[in-house]
Amino acid sequence: MKARLAAIAAVVAFAIVLAACTPVVTPQPTQESQAATQAPEASPEATSASGKVYVFASDATFPPMEMVDENKQIVGFDVDLINAIAEAMGFTAEIKNTAWDGIFAGLESGDYDAIISSVSITDERKQKYDFSDPYINAGQAVVVRADETSINSDADLPGKVAGAQIGTTGALALGEIEGVVLKEYDTIDLAFQDLQLGTIDAVVVDTPVAAQYVLTSETFKGKFKIVGQPFTDEYYGILVKKGENTELLQLFNEGLAKIKADGTYDAIYTKWILGE
Repeated sequence: MKARLAAIAAVVAFAIVLAACTPVVTPQPTQESQAATQAPEASPEATSASGKVYVFASDATFPPMEMVDENKQIVGFDVDLINAIAEAMGFTAEIKNTAWDGIFAGLESGDYDAIISSVSITDERKQKYDFSDPYINAGQAVVVRADETSINSDADLPGKVAGAQIGTTGALALGEIEGVVLKEYDTIDLAFQDLQLGTIDAVVVDTPVAAQYVLTSETFKGKFKIVGQPFTDEYYGILVKKGENTELLQLFNEGLAKIKADGTYDAIYTKWILGE
């Protein structure tokens, strides 16, 4: 019995030694199992703007840039611009009419994604917000009577009498043009009255204000025209919260370049600023 037990013990001991010497083989993952455990790469659709809706705030009280028409719809240069860019880049732009005195606070509280409301790009504002590329130069424009042929830009103003509102950048700009006779007014509408009467030859004022008198004023519509391009620089841009919505700024900038290249921008400018 002892001999038999000894034999059995020897066999068990041998089996233990053999097991200890046998290497453990770990199954290697197949290509299929590796693919299943790796994080999927972002598809092109993941970064596409298709289907996205961005909300823009606009104070629709500044024609012709943004205003409410007789059908209670928000229309204007900015509206056509953002809709054209949205179409070019595959997103939807929703415009929310917002009073100017609360428009920046609403952006900061997240009520909308961006502001498009004739906002001038300034160094002070760039410290608090991120701006797009400039989309229009709203600097000083020259307005003349509709039948005027001798004045085609600011270069033709020397020797002429030009009006501007006192203390404005328009008056300052005219003061820098040698040979211009400057006539200053308490309000800009008085300058346009004199222009209509023929007392002065031109009026210099911010481009959007000039377009308003040329295109939408009940008193002066059809009597004046803007000549040349703005001859000073004051650029508008859309803005978002600092460090946020950078993808929207990129979409806007790329879309702006596209509609400038295909002529859409020129058509919008001609419609709302030149009135042709």
